[in-house]
Amino acid sequence: MNRFRPLTLRLSLFLVVAALNGCASYYSHYGAFPAENSAGEARQVVLSWQTAEYPGWWVKDNQSTPIRVATQCSDRAWRLTDDSHRNPASCGEGIRACGQSGQDLIAATGRPAGEGDVCLSVDPGDGLSKVTDIGQSMTLLVSCQPVSTRRQADDEEENIDYLRASVVPYKVYIRKAPRGALNGRPPAMDESVCDAE
Repeated sequence: MNRFRPLTLRLSLFLVVAALNGCASYYSHYGAFPAENSAGEARQVVLSWQTAEYPGWWVKDNQSTPIRVATQCSDRAWRLTDDSHRNPASCGEGIRACGQSGQDLIAATGRPAGEGDVCLSVDPGDGLSKVTDIGQSMTLLVSCQPVSTRRQADDEEENIDYLRASVVPYKVYIRKAPRGALNGRPPAMDESVCDAE
């Protein structure tokens, strides 16, 4: 009988590991809204990220990717992180993205923004510290503006404009769907608007 014990133990361990690996539920999240870029042009703005959510009894915390903020017709997308991400932004706490030296200005003062300045933040002052805390809506505060809306890249000129800065945060409603579902993809932005300008 003792010779069956190691086999039973291995089989039990295998079944437990196999069951626990399948515990996470994977979701896509996105929000889209119309707004103006810093040049005053009407644009679509899309926020998107993904999460892995675990049951309450599981030892692992919920995880997420950074939030990607893309503005229609722009080649520049922002990446908002929190302290749980691999390379979190170093300009403060909560969910934020820092300025880039030579590319951004603090909108309120016109002062150059650097890596120590928060340019975009989610629900500032509301206590949200992680992307996984976001529910059906959020507010997005934009505090910076680009130094220039265009830059030369090889033989082409790129648009690097983004969502207009505002002292009033943008209210964004969020959709959540199982990853891979048909309704789990953010809306595609119409690039024909960009070609027409």
